[in-house]
Amino acid sequence: MGGEPTHLFQQAREYILQRQNPAVTESMDPSHSPKLAEVDSLTIHTIVNDEIDQISPSPHPGVKHAQSFMGAPLTSLPGGTQRGGSSKEMRMDTICCGAHGLSLLITATKDGKSHSLLFDTGPEEAVWERNVTRLGLDAGVIERIVLSHWHRDHSGGMLSAVRMIEAAKKSSLGEHADSNKVVVDLHPDRPNFRGILAHEPISLEADPTFAEVEEAGAVVFKSDEAHTMLEDTFLVSGSIPRHTAYETGIRGGIRFTSDEQWVQDELIMEERLVMCNLKGKGLVVFTGCSHAGIVNVSRHAVELGAGVPLYSLVGGYHLADGSAEKLEQSMRDLKTLAPKVLMPGHCTGWRFKVRLEMEMPGCMAPLFGGTKYELISDDSL
Repeated sequence: MGGEPTHLFQQAREYILQRQNPAVTESMDPSHSPKLAEVDSLTIHTIVNDEIDQISPSPHPGVKHAQSFMGAPLTSLPGGTQRGGSSKEMRMDTICCGAHGLSLLITATKDGKSHSLLFDTGPEEAVWERNVTRLGLDAGVIERIVLSHWHRDHSGGMLSAVRMIEAAKKSSLGEHADSNKVVVDLHPDRPNFRGILAHEPISLEADPTFAEVEEAGAVVFKSDEAHTMLEDTFLVSGSIPRHTAYETGIRGGIRFTSDEQWVQDELIMEERLVMCNLKGKGLVVFTGCSHAGIVNVSRHAVELGAGVPLYSLVGGYHLADGSAEKLEQSMRDLKTLAPKVLMPGHCTGWRFKVRLEMEMPGCMAPLFGGTKYELISDDSL
C-alpha cells in the first residue's frame, strides 16, 4: 500500500500479542482436548452467502441438495384458482438474496435426536430476517449461536437473529421460553472497531456489544478456549494456532483501541472454528473467514480431533484476494491434508474454486445461499 501512514504499523503489535491465548502459538495437548460425539447426519441451511445458485446439481455424491429450483419455497395458489391443475406457485420473492457474509444453520442428528446451532449471522439484520423468512425456517429450533470472529459481515445479523429466535420460542413454549433462551457463544476479545488501513484508516461498523446481545434476549457465554456443546455434538475451538509462513491474516487490518488509537490487527487472533464428527466419515469443519489460513484451520481441527480424519471444510477460505503464491501454497498443503469434501463459500474467491475443481476433481460442492445441504454417514458413498 503505497503512501500509507507507517507509524500505524510501527505501533504495538504487542497490543494484540498480549491478548493471545498461549494456545495460539503452542500446540494443544490432545489428551486435554474436549471430546466430540459421533453424529449420524448433518444438515446445513445456508442462510447467508455471497452467491446463490438454485439450479446446479450437487457435484459430490456425499452431499445432497435440490437442483433446478426444486428446493425453492412454493406458495399455495388462492382457493378456487384454476391453473391447469397447478396448486403451487414459485415466486421470485421467496428466493433468498445473496449478501457479503456468512450464516449457516447446522443441525446435527445422533440416535434420532437433533441439535441446531447457528454459525455466524451475516452482514445485516434485514438480510438475515428476510432469508430466514423466505426459507420458511423455524428459528425457534436454534439452541446456540456461535460467532466465528468479530467482523460485521459475520455479526451484523446477530440482534435480529436473537430476537427472531426468542419470539419463535415464546410462540411455541409460552411461559417456558425464559428457561430456554438461546445462548450466544462469543470470544471475549471484542474490538471497539475494526478497520482497514488505506490512504487513511477506514473504520468498519461496530459489532454488536455484549450488552446489546443480552438486551435482545440472549444469554451471553464468553470463551477463548476449546469446548463442546449440545451433548458434545459440536466443538468450538479457542484461538487457532498460526504455523504456516504464508497465511498472515488480512492485509492492512487495524483495530481501534480503548485509548483511541488505531493499531495493526492483521491476524484476527480471536477467530474460532466449529466442527462435528460425522460417523464413518470424519471431521466436518466450519470456518467463517479463515483469516488464520485454511491450512492452519484444518491442521488445528485435526489436532483437536485427536486422530479423527479430516472429511470436509465448509465456509470461507479467504483466498479471494490471495497472491498467486499463496493460492499455490494453500493448494499444496490442502492436498496433503486430503479432505474428501470441500464446500467453499463467502470469501473463498472464484480463482481458488477453479483451482480446487482442476487440482482436486470430484471434491468440491460449493456453498450457495438459500440452499439446504445434507451430509450423511453412509460408507457406501
